[in-house]
Amino acid sequence: MHVLIVEDEVRLAAYLKRGLEAEGFAVDIAQTGTDGLWMATEQEFDAVVLDIMLPGMNGYKVCQSLREAGNWVPILVLTAKDGEYDEAEALDTGADDFLSKPFSFVVLLARLRAMLRRGQSERPPVLAVGTLQMDPASHSVTRAGTPITLTPREYSLLEYLMRHPGDVLPKLDILGHVWDWEFEGDPNIIEVYVGYLRKKIDAPFGLATLLTVRGVGYRLVPDA
Repeated sequence: MHVLIVEDEVRLAAYLKRGLEAEGFAVDIAQTGTDGLWMATEQEFDAVVLDIMLPGMNGYKVCQSLREAGNWVPILVLTAKDGEYDEAEALDTGADDFLSKPFSFVVLLARLRAMLRRGQSERPPVLAVGTLQMDPASHSVTRAGTPITLTPREYSLLEYLMRHPGDVLPKLDILGHVWDWEFEGDPNIIEVYVGYLRKKIDAPFGLATLLTVRGVGYRLVPDA
């Protein structure tokens, strides 16, 4: 999942980026409200973590502008302002959730995942492609009831594939959502992780559901 953090506190933004990447998220950072609005408009994100007190444009205005433009990306407002009127204003301008500083990263992560599940109609509580199931709430994966253990990056890749069952996903899109758009490593890293996934979700079950579309990308299909 691809998350945008709009936060002008450099150390906090870096802390959130490290923590979320360790959980398998791809993360981009904007340090002003203006940049945050532009990035959220120009790129596709699965969620936005948005501070309120920002240079250029405050978080309320960023949130309001996105909603007025018909952009319904889930937004978690993260701010030092903790009064009930501040919370009400954040929600009234279109935010999905609100968390005050200082905060627990564990709580932020849980709220982010909950927000992703309920934020849009295409995000069911449990993802299923044939006998392959993923429960984002418990961060678990099973095939026909058999548990499958994945690393955070493998989990993130599989989640992206399972949210687009049957669709051919170009390598560039996968790289942007599972790693990030500024990834400067070898793009063949995708092939490596696809190989890892096949060894865990297909090979032990005698299946071939994670398919290569030569010259384009990959798609995940249900088993018969």
